[in-house]
Amino acid sequence: MRLVLILLTLLLAMPSLAENDAIAIAFVTQEREPIKPVSPLDQEIGDEGVAGARLGLADNATTGRFTKQRFVLVERTIPKNGNPSDTIGALAAEGIRLIVADLNAPILLAAASDPQAREMLFINARAPDDMMRNGSCRANVLHTAPSRAMLADALAQYLMAKRWRRWFIVTGRLPGDRLLAEAYRRAAKRFGAEIVEEKEWTFQPGHARTDTGHVTLQSEIPALTQIADYDVLVVADEANEFGDYLPGRTARPRPVAGTHGLVTTAWSEVAEQFGATQLQARFDKLAGRRMGAVDYAAWAAVRAIGEAAFRSRSSDPSAIIAYLRSPDFALAGFKGQGQSFRSWDGQMRQPILIAGPRLLVSVSPQAGFLHRGSELDTLGTDREESQCKS
Repeated sequence: MRLVLILLTLLLAMPSLAENDAIAIAFVTQEREPIKPVSPLDQEIGDEGVAGARLGLADNATTGRFTKQRFVLVERTIPKNGNPSDTIGALAAEGIRLIVADLNAPILLAAASDPQAREMLFINARAPDDMMRNGSCRANVLHTAPSRAMLADALAQYLMAKRWRRWFIVTGRLPGDRLLAEAYRRAAKRFGAEIVEEKEWTFQPGHARTDTGHVTLQSEIPALTQIADYDVLVVADEANEFGDYLPGRTARPRPVAGTHGLVTTAWSEVAEQFGATQLQARFDKLAGRRMGAVDYAAWAAVRAIGEAAFRSRSSDPSAIIAYLRSPDFALAGFKGQGQSFRSWDGQMRQPILIAGPRLLVSVSPQAGFLHRGSELDTLGTDREESQCKS
């Protein structure tokens, strides 16, 4: 009992954190064209990303009540064709240095490179571009969104563990699709798979829900996939234009994986292990829907800032940024392992889920893929491969 009293006395004697100094986190997004739904089960989402950031703020507030820290979320949107410098300047004028960025790579690069952003930290919650973790990396950018290389490596490990070595890659027409296909090629070479065929999707399904569209799909897809034998069809369709049409329509009865079928992702609505059910429930209560990958990355970004603030016992952005980059930082991300930022490229190392339409299938890294440091570093660009010179 005496020991407890001594400990309480010591805790009360410690310098308390300023209760009135709120830790401001900006959530910056951009105007985007709405994505046309493919399935009648798809729902239009107007709060992708920001809903995850709001949940992260609520979770920070729960712990903040004990540490006497307060957090606020400042939401900003860069207009279509707008200049990110205007938004960055306004945030700088408000003294905000911690930014969760729901931005495409070109706008994120412009924002992080702005002279007004020199003292800011951006946490990338959307852009998967590998160049952002390599030659175009920035010293003031961390990433909670996984890179395309991480997603491709996670898939390659699973396919190789299943001995599905012969891949047929179908790529969409957009630049991101081509970059993802490039990541699949890199992963195939890295893990010993063979790419037996590559094709680009050029068919425009148009009115796929009509009788004529349905009939056309039933003829076009078998023709596209009538090739020499393969083990798995790997799809690169980030914009969700055609991938959902492939399962069940291919010339050969083969699994579909990648962006569709067996999907590699930072988060899935079917995740339920390691406390994920509780996270899903809290998100559903807040947003009225299930959590997606961008929501998760935004949640992880806000929570990472909160965790760094709690552990450093500081509301000073400089101390928070320093702790985020330190080897002591780790985030409990509801995926079974602590998640930290790589020192060479700012990428959050994290497990990647392999999800089916209704259930979780697996989690990478797969058993047997070893690393001298963290097995999570078998996914994506390792230290020796990195071209990041920030």
